Amino acid sequence: MTLDSAPSVPDDLPVRAWPVNDLPALDPDPFLDELLRDEPVARIALPHGSGCAWLVTRYEDVRFVTSDPRFSREEVVGRPVTSMAPQAVASQTAGLQYIDPPRHTRLRRVVARAFTARSMNRLRPVAERTARRMLDGMEQAGPPADLMEHLHTPFPIAVVCAFLGADEEDWHRWAGNSEALLSKAADRGERLLEARAVTRGQIVELLRRRREEPREDLAGVLARAAATGEITDDEAISLAMAVYVSGGHAVRNNSGSMMYTLLTHPDHTERLRREPDLLPRAVEELFRFVPHRNGVGIPRIATEDVVVRGRLIRKGEAVYNAYVAANRDPEVFPEPDVLDFDRDGAGHVAFGHGPHFCLAALMARMEAEVMIRAVLDRFPGLRLAVAPEEVEFQREGLIRGPRSLPVAW
Repeated sequence: MTLDSAPSVPDDLPVRAWPVNDLPALDPDPFLDELLRDEPVARIALPHGSGCAWLVTRYEDVRFVTSDPRFSREEVVGRPVTSMAPQAVASQTAGLQYIDPPRHTRLRRVVARAFTARSMNRLRPVAERTARRMLDGMEQAGPPADLMEHLHTPFPIAVVCAFLGADEEDWHRWAGNSEALLSKAADRGERLLEARAVTRGQIVELLRRRREEPREDLAGVLARAAATGEITDDEAISLAMAVYVSGGHAVRNNSGSMMYTLLTHPDHTERLRREPDLLPRAVEELFRFVPHRNGVGIPRIATEDVVVRGRLIRKGEAVYNAYVAANRDPEVFPEPDVLDFDRDGAGHVAFGHGPHFCLAALMARMEAEVMIRAVLDRFPGLRLAVAPEEVEFQREGLIRGPRSLPVAW
């Protein structure tokens, strides 16, 4: 239980160096497992930036820090906080990631107009048609085939481009930039700048077109808000960029990890074939079970002294939240390392919590359901074409997932 009261133990803890190395397949991070068990509020130093930061790993503590207004994203801007990568993925001057209410509330309200149940119902047929077409190509190519190449890589980019407002067949021009935006490799700086410039140009053009040809897609929503002065042009661009990155690269890897999980849990896969109505519930458990990222994301800065689980976090100190650890908290999820489609109780925090809860969660759920259902219906005999340990996973990425997923049927 999170205790916002006087500290019961000293706050001068040693700093733990966390290199955040690549991990095999979907293995949980042993460093996070150790902290979750023994030191749920710890001091860490990451590979880049300077100084140290706090890290919380327990479910209730993560929910506390991410929802308490005394922890600020906006205060991160301009600080050399210890971090995962040498440069921030998202712009720190516009958009949703590095701001607090009330500005955050204003921008989020605009974007939320595009993320509705109605818009997802309108997008689902496009997604289903896209998945069928991509699996047609895989079936024609014949086994063995790389499911990442044929489905999990192109599908999320095609869907997010359709959601943004790009022409249905125009997603090919957008592919290739999102991976550079979410890499932590040493040469990331130059590739990041180039990817940002190209993607920004595509988004600027799309917003210009929507001012001339209004539609009910994200670009249309943002263009109208910018035209009325509700948001600035830079904010519109940054918001579209954030949706593109999370809707392309992140969904690619997470959905690929989900499919790897199903292919290495054949009894669960067979149950989904027998009980198709179970799919939405199964997808929620897969979001909890899959460690969707390496390390941690964007920190927060304490704007006053706050006590979390007996540890005093002083004003000005940085705090990270480990969502993937919180999703394996045994106090909340009994037998957390077991994939259980019948799991009840608290919901996962794979999409975050509090004011910065992922707006694209509704779309990510829909995409996962469409991809899994399309694959199970088309290929009843689908299996890995190599041993599970031979599947190659991403290296030096912020988001975890298979690089390739060889399958046969």
